[in-house]
Amino acid sequence: MLKDRTAIVGIGQTAFAKHLPESEKTLACRAVLAALDDAGIAPAEVDAFASYTMEETDEVEVAKAIGAGDVTFFSKVGYGGGGSCATVAHLAAAVATGQASVGVAWRSRKRGSGPRPWKNTAVQLPTPGQWTRPFGLLRPADEIGMLARRYMHEYGATRDHLFNVALACRNRANQNPDAIMYDRPLTREMYMTSRWISEPLCLFDNCLETDGALACVVVSAERARDCPRRPVYVHSAAQGLPAQHHGMVNYWNDDPLTGPAWTAARHLWKQADFGPADVDVAQIYDAFTPLVPLSLEGYGFCGRGEGGAFTEGGALEIGGRLPLNTGGGGLSEAYVHGFNLITEGVKQLRGTSTAQVPDARTCLVTAGEGVPTSAILLRS
Repeated sequence: MLKDRTAIVGIGQTAFAKHLPESEKTLACRAVLAALDDAGIAPAEVDAFASYTMEETDEVEVAKAIGAGDVTFFSKVGYGGGGSCATVAHLAAAVATGQASVGVAWRSRKRGSGPRPWKNTAVQLPTPGQWTRPFGLLRPADEIGMLARRYMHEYGATRDHLFNVALACRNRANQNPDAIMYDRPLTREMYMTSRWISEPLCLFDNCLETDGALACVVVSAERARDCPRRPVYVHSAAQGLPAQHHGMVNYWNDDPLTGPAWTAARHLWKQADFGPADVDVAQIYDAFTPLVPLSLEGYGFCGRGEGGAFTEGGALEIGGRLPLNTGGGGLSEAYVHGFNLITEGVKQLRGTSTAQVPDARTCLVTAGEGVPTSAILLRS
């Protein structure tokens, strides 16, 4: 069991922007060194790394650049944002089983100034893409737009429900000086009159395109007690790949709206000492607004088809039923494949968030819904 045997003791990040001049490697190393400094741990003590398969900077280059010692564990997790929480889970497993003692997870990305992945037409489409892209689903926004339309048709969700998600994230970003949308409030009129990206998704239903990097440091619970920051324990962790899954569109599932979150959630809660009703704050992957109501259902905060209605009445705001994405999330702080949701979860349980939930002791962090995913439960 991994329960509470490891803790996140350091977090770090670079600035976020549409364009940063530094390379992805430079940004990665700066975030990692900042996290180690936050943890009070020397780079030479790092012996484990975890990141994403989509990460352009590998552990060999990071280890050399920061001055790490001998590395005894390293892993990469696939499926873009679906791998965010799994990076922490892999390090927690490595540390808990004695494979390593100091682990670093990171994500560095220049999506703001770099190319869009789907623009590369020179390579053969992967098998799932052969069933979508020739028929007009070229971008993730198109695929999620189709799921959103199905969800609205079947359960009566509306654009107002999606606006509630976008507004909650923007309101929190307006409190966060590091957020790209810090000084840009959002109104319902702005949302409803914005241009379509892939109907029914408008501009504000889509995440930002960001340059930036983040990192965190994982050690044993015993060592965490000697670190300068309040430890944030990894209470439970899970990955989820449902049967007959087809990325983003779930073509072959019996119910396309029952995504990977449902599979991850069953394992996550099975290992935990608390349930959805005991979560004080959540950081839910928000590359697109419809992923939030789908995740609210998948992780058990409401019933099937009730995710839209759950957002009503300020439920996602500070003081609501489930405050979420308190740094602004991918919609309004930065989109770095969800890693800022992990670091924000740590800030909440340290009591240092710019939009602090009073007395927060438990936090759910989720990775991308619609693709093979992961999640972690944190506690202070």
